[in-house]
Amino acid sequence: MADESFPASGFRSTSDSRLHCSLLKPMLLRNSVSTLLCRPQSRLLHSSRVVCCHSKTNSEAKYKDPFKLGSSDLKNLYEDIKKELFMATQELREMCEYYFDGKGKALRPMLVVLMARACNIHYNNCREVQPQQRSIAVIAEMIHTASLVHDDVIDGSDARRGKKTVNQIWGERQAVLAGDYILSAASVALARIGNATVISVLSQVIEDLVRGEFLQLGSKENENERFAHYLEKTFKKTASLIANSCKAVSILACPDPKVHEIAYQYGKNIGIAFQLIDDVLDFTSCADQLGKPAAADLKLGLATGPVLFACQQFPELNAMIMRRFSSPGDVERAWQYVQESNGVHQTTYLAQRYCSEAIREISKLQPSPERDALIQLTETVLTRDK
Repeated sequence: MADESFPASGFRSTSDSRLHCSLLKPMLLRNSVSTLLCRPQSRLLHSSRVVCCHSKTNSEAKYKDPFKLGSSDLKNLYEDIKKELFMATQELREMCEYYFDGKGKALRPMLVVLMARACNIHYNNCREVQPQQRSIAVIAEMIHTASLVHDDVIDGSDARRGKKTVNQIWGERQAVLAGDYILSAASVALARIGNATVISVLSQVIEDLVRGEFLQLGSKENENERFAHYLEKTFKKTASLIANSCKAVSILACPDPKVHEIAYQYGKNIGIAFQLIDDVLDFTSCADQLGKPAAADLKLGLATGPVLFACQQFPELNAMIMRRFSSPGDVERAWQYVQESNGVHQTTYLAQRYCSEAIREISKLQPSPERDALIQLTETVLTRDK
């Protein structure tokens, strides 16, 4: 694919887009996760090599669960979010607080506080998370949840995280307003940070979410452009929030643009990998595991990574993609083609490549338990089952 296939907001340089092009060359699942994650890296800002998350080290034993390392910074996270929503009327507040029940792992806030610590340590050897950096974690979770509420309305979904959606309980109009209110409350919290650069960086996330939703509504007739379209949609709808939140806390940590870019690139790559695995799970997990119906993307007319890779073996999928699996039997046939192809393996391998790139980037920071935890989280992303 040509470099210009990747719009500037998501793939911002020639070298950046060349990386994505190289990742999309025909692939076989020939490398294990451990081989990819343990590969020695170069061009670091310091002299040490990448910490291998699979090597038998004290770091692995102590930080096998990275969530424990950042848990103190996320204590009362959901209570703080609810305080931001307190001015809403009772019914609106109930809708807004519905997903903030504390039952999720809060991956995005965890990535943010670990990145904040890693950047603080890199710059001035200070591990403590600044109040403004913690606010970024709160805001990121609010933006993410607002997007889920809106997505469920657009998709007509009736299940999310193993329970009924907001739109299913209160109705679509009310759900739209709830998502809007969460987003407005996040914007107010963002304004309080008072850093113009940080405000600009996180405002980009909201623009990307809208543009990503429009990208999802369309499809490219040219088969060679479809994967670029898919990855750009994936960046805007999923990875932009993680990338820009990580960049925001790095800006608050230090003035070095190189560190800002490391944080952004780590977040972008692990964010894309996260969504690729999410798309794989739509074909490999049952509804009970996912907390939502399986094959949901096909039913919505969406061609994700496993389908696009399966086209290489089953060209008849191309016509189904263009009609968004709308003809009788399309969903069932497409599902079967994916199961008979290596589309799931190819997409998983691509996710591994993105995680490997995320590790290469974060390994440029000075060694720290937090940096090791961010490396370890790439494995968490690759091995999750829901």
